[in-house]
Amino acid sequence: MKTIGFIGGGRITLILLQGFKNANVRFEKITVYEPDENVLKGLKTKFPFIEGSTSDATKAAASDLVFLALHPPVLIESIQSLKNTFQSGSLIVSLAPKITIEKIKSVIPQVTNIARMNPNAGTFVNKGFNPVCFADSTSKNIIDEFISLFEKTGKVPVVPENKIEAYAVISAMGHTYFWFQLQELKELAITFGLSEIEAKDSISTMLCGTSDTLFYSELPYAEVTNLVPVKPMAEHENSIRDFYKTKLIGIYQKIKP
Repeated sequence: MKTIGFIGGGRITLILLQGFKNANVRFEKITVYEPDENVLKGLKTKFPFIEGSTSDATKAAASDLVFLALHPPVLIESIQSLKNTFQSGSLIVSLAPKITIEKIKSVIPQVTNIARMNPNAGTFVNKGFNPVCFADSTSKNIIDEFISLFEKTGKVPVVPENKIEAYAVISAMGHTYFWFQLQELKELAITFGLSEIEAKDSISTMLCGTSDTLFYSELPYAEVTNLVPVKPMAEHENSIRDFYKTKLIGIYQKIKP
C-alpha cells in the first residue's frame, strides 16, 4: 500500500489523515478527490503533502488503498463511474453505512479486495475504534497489512459485516452523545475554581474510571451505581434513557441495509 487515495475529502478523510500524520505513517503519494474547492483547500492547508483535485477522481481511485468517503446515496453511482479505474490488486474501503460488500462487488467484480469500515473521531488523536469487515475474497496479506497500518491509529477489530451499522451508531456516532456534556462539565469546573488543565485532567481520568468500573469491576449495575451516594442527575435519567431508545433505534433502522 504505497499509494493511498480518498474519494471524498470531508470529515473522515480529515480524521484519517491526521491519525496517519500523528503516527508518522508515510505513503509515496496521497491523493484526494473532493469537488468542493473550499474543503479541499482546507485539507491542503493542514496536509500540504497531499495531491488534490476537484474534478478528476481517477488518480485517487487508481491508488493501492482507496477510501470511499462518500454518503450512501452517491456511493454506487461514484463506484460505477470509476469501475474501470480501480486496480484489481488494490484494497477498496467503503466508509459508508447501508451499502453492502455484495452490492459494491456487483459493480466492480474485477476487484477482489474490498472492505467496509467505521472510523471514529478518536482516530484524530490515535485513540480510534475502527471496526472493519472484509470480503471473503480479500487477500490475507492485504488484510494483515491494513490492520497493521490502522493499529497505529487505535483499535481495529475485524467484525462481521452485519454488525457494521451497529458500530456506526455506538462507536462512530457515540462521541456526539457526550461531547456537549463534557464541555459543559469543563466550563463548570473552571467557574468552580479549577484551572483548565485541572478540569480536563479530572474529567478525562474520571471518564476512564467510569467506564472501567461499570464494565470491568464485575459488580452488578445496581452496585456500581450505589458507589456514589449523591446523584444530581437522577431525576432526568429516565428521559435520557428514552432518548437513547427512541432516537438511536430510529437511526439504526434508517442506516442498516
